[in-house]
Amino acid sequence: MPQLYNADTGAFLGEISEAQLEFLVAQMEEEHAEDQDYYLNLDLLETWREQGADPALLDLLHKAMANQEDLSIRWSR
Repeated sequence: MPQLYNADTGAFLGEISEAQLEFLVAQMEEEHAEDQDYYLNLDLLETWREQGADPALLDLLHKAMANQEDLSIRWSR
């Protein structure tokens, strides 16, 4: 299963499904074909919620953000 990490600290955030990973990859701008780092902010998560994104994924990302307004994440298998 794909795993999410805080890109700045390396802290493990949780496992996500393949479908959730596909959503992230489809939504985020990649700088190159092997890009696995993404920048998120609260506005983006709210937009995804309005678009019907997976609630479990959004919950994980909201928890990872804690009291921050933005977060850099990376994924790996």
